[in-house]
Amino acid sequence: MDIGKKLKDLRLQNDLTLEDLASRSEVTKGFLSQVERNLTTPSIPTLEDILEALGTNLSEFFHEEKESQIVFSEPDFFVDEQDDYTIEWIIPNAQKNEMEPILLTLHPKGKSQILSAHHGEEFGYVLKGTVTLVRENKRYKLKAKDTFYIDGTKSHYLYNHGTADAKILWVTTPPMF
Repeated sequence: MDIGKKLKDLRLQNDLTLEDLASRSEVTKGFLSQVERNLTTPSIPTLEDILEALGTNLSEFFHEEKESQIVFSEPDFFVDEQDDYTIEWIIPNAQKNEMEPILLTLHPKGKSQILSAHHGEEFGYVLKGTVTLVRENKRYKLKAKDTFYIDGTKSHYLYNHGTADAKILWVTTPPMF
């Protein structure tokens, strides 16, 4: 961690000059300048005084949140192959998130798992092929580039009534797969 840079960034975020911060933390402007340039290191009590003047403390200052992964590629995916379908979890560990996107490949005459009624919503985009969305006793035929958006209050599943694989991007909230 670059303590000097982090202190300078905090000072600037608080719209303080070196002179303002020096006065508030009872150190000299020259000392603060050297700290910000990493030419000297403050003692713990002095750092605490500086941080207090900046509206923070040691714990918050040294706490570094691990940056979460934002971009995923094929090596990150998890695949589950069944007789009727293949599920690709395209966001690893999405169950901990508020939504879960998957790529579902339905083989000809294949059926996805039946999703029981739940509190949540779902979105699907047919990338390739033709499928039927079966929602209780109603059927909705979809082809490539069609979408569906449903609430989860009724059990439902997808069925591939075509003769070739169908591929669907399916997003559920909360995670269901």
